[in-house]
Amino acid sequence: MNDHDDSEKSRLERVRVGAAACPICNATISNSPDSARYRPFCSRRCADVDLHRWLGGVYRMPTNEVPDPDLLEAELRIGQVGGQQQNEED
Repeated sequence: MNDHDDSEKSRLERVRVGAAACPICNATISNSPDSARYRPFCSRRCADVDLHRWLGGVYRMPTNEVPDPDLLEAELRIGQVGGQQQNEED
């Protein structure tokens, strides 16, 4: 049996007993009132890891949007390209 089979078996067991898995560390989350505080995470640490990923842009959705030429022109005019200020000395 490989790791994928083990994780699937573990997931099915959690579903059977009404428990869930933390989306960050995959720990089993019990149905106790104490664990409800950070749901769907198992702990504050995992909740903070998820928040850091959101704030860092890890969960971005890829798009096929073409950049707005007017916005790009305005950014070039004020010296900002890609969200970074360019030095006047360059």
